[in-house]
Amino acid sequence: MSTKKPIALVTGVGPGTGAAVARRFADGGYRVAMLARDAKRLAALEKEVPDSMAVPCDVTDPAALERAVARIGAPDVVIHNAVGGAFGTFDRIAPDILQHNFAVNTMALFHLARLTAPAMVAAGAGAIIVTGNTSAQRGKAGFAGFAPTKAAQRILAESLARDLGPKGVHVAYLVIDAVIDVPWQRARIPDAKDDFFISPTSIAAEVFHLAHQPRDAWSFLAEIRPFHEPW
Repeated sequence: MSTKKPIALVTGVGPGTGAAVARRFADGGYRVAMLARDAKRLAALEKEVPDSMAVPCDVTDPAALERAVARIGAPDVVIHNAVGGAFGTFDRIAPDILQHNFAVNTMALFHLARLTAPAMVAAGAGAIIVTGNTSAQRGKAGFAGFAPTKAAQRILAESLARDLGPKGVHVAYLVIDAVIDVPWQRARIPDAKDDFFISPTSIAAEVFHLAHQPRDAWSFLAEIRPFHEPW
């Protein structure tokens, strides 16, 4: 991959937030490496997003992640958007589901940081942005297979921020307190008004903003929600 432009690596590039983030960084002058398991969908998106690169990859596989980063080169910005989720109480969620979600949400971030942060530190610049949600801050009964992994993800991101920030690398965690406007959510809540949802484009704009905050005003924990969302 050419290094004439800065590189943004985005995990979890599906038709919603991931694709919107890829488009925003491409519009912002980046070459965008798009990671996801669905090779066919990535290939189609690669044709739509200028100067992008489809990199099929299962982020739960450390060796696959290592190969992906080697193929891409040293990214200037990493956005960990891949997410593993499940709904159910602790007595209904199979242990392997919780373990899988931990691999996607937390361990993939751990491996990504180990693979990409050293080059950022050497350059004295870079950003790692993680997309999260309110499950990272509270454990509701029906989120026993999900919330523990997002809380661990947030704490890992904070550890990274405290370690890497003084070395010139900005780490931020974005809490998305909203239902994202994607077709399957629209089908699930057919009577909801447009302003009930948060658009992937709005999320992408905030991710881009976090990645470009001035050094004297870095955020770690940021939150976004529709104006009427209770919190």
